[in-house]
Amino acid sequence: MNYIVTALKPEAQAFVDKYKLKKNKLADFTVYQNEQLVLIVSGLGIENATLATQALLDNFNITDHDIFLNIGICGANRNHKIGDLLEISSIDYDGKIFKLNDKDGYTISCIDKEAYEATCEIVDMESYGFYRSFLHTTDNARMFKVVSDHFEPHKVTKEKTKSLIFNAIEEILEKVRR
Repeated sequence: MNYIVTALKPEAQAFVDKYKLKKNKLADFTVYQNEQLVLIVSGLGIENATLATQALLDNFNITDHDIFLNIGICGANRNHKIGDLLEISSIDYDGKIFKLNDKDGYTISCIDKEAYEATCEIVDMESYGFYRSFLHTTDNARMFKVVSDHFEPHKVTKEKTKSLIFNAIEEILEKVRR
């Protein structure tokens, strides 16, 4: 089974449309699922990502073969083009680096509010919350972010978010299969 945590409904909607997922509730969260996939929408922020990820861990029969994915948009500096898919292998939070897995990938900075200045290379608001739920739980956690803006979050729309994620789904799943 693949378990996916997204922060925003438009990120989730790309998967819902592609895989015809059915809507359910799990605690205070919206969940979409079919036979192979369970997706939870956490809402913005570290705490929401932690709670949503933990809800999946607590309410599903997780096996060593299951894969947990955090998929969403991110801000990035101009070294990355809008629409670039970035695999994240570590998180910079509060001045500390946390290794998610041993894959080759980028380090994302997790912050508490939208970033309007390029003070780091890649930024989001949920990655550390996803990571912290997995401490000593699974080696099958992966994180993929799609560049949505160059530190101009006010330019990101629901439609653009859904389109960016939808266009990256096949590439994400190909990387997961490897």
